[in-house]
Amino acid sequence: MKLDPYRAANQEDLVRDHLVLVKRIAYRLMAKLPPSVDVDDLIQVGLMGLLDAAQHFDEEQKAPFEVYASQRVRGAMLDELRLMDWWPRSARKIMREIEAAMQELQQSLKRNPFEREVADLLGISLPEYQQKLQEASGHQLLYYEDFHTGDETSFLDRHVSSTILNPLNTIEEEGFKKKLIEAIQSLPEREQLLMSLYYEQDLNLREIGMIMEITESRVCQLHTQAIGRIRSLLQDWIK
Repeated sequence: MKLDPYRAANQEDLVRDHLVLVKRIAYRLMAKLPPSVDVDDLIQVGLMGLLDAAQHFDEEQKAPFEVYASQRVRGAMLDELRLMDWWPRSARKIMREIEAAMQELQQSLKRNPFEREVADLLGISLPEYQQKLQEASGHQLLYYEDFHTGDETSFLDRHVSSTILNPLNTIEEEGFKKKLIEAIQSLPEREQLLMSLYYEQDLNLREIGMIMEITESRVCQLHTQAIGRIRSLLQDWIK
């Protein structure tokens, strides 16, 4: 059966007009993924999701195409990432070590430690410590594995799904909320600003770097470090 020429042309228009949507979703996901993930691979998979969305979109449905396509594109990218071991065990090990060092220093110093103090406790140089933060990008506040033991088959969903902060029951507890607010407020001023720009104003790393007058890679390091600080202060809740 031949495809209606008008419908085919309309699908081509939808794909062409929403190419930027694919890139935007890919780069937003990359902010939560380690450098080992290739953004071009995500974009390629996202384009297939966009094409699929254009082919199945019904103009009579209530949701606009951009909303429908966003779900298809993001879903295609997540499906692809689920096939990859995209957050190396080495990165998880790095963050466990950094969090432990931060917690030890917080208890002894009664304040958030400086980067050099964390590096010294880990027995590495400051540049090496900052490189470890870069390698561990994609680190999140809460993981399902913080509350349960077992396999890691759903590790991706715990990192980049729209419900990153799981389990919701814990998040909704007033005691946890209060502790979380206190932990964020205890961050160094620069890291508080970064978290506000990223999570409240929804800016990407490049935009934050321009505002803070630092490189995008440095923004990534500080974000990872801020999450590590917060997690180290919430150990009573996530152990």
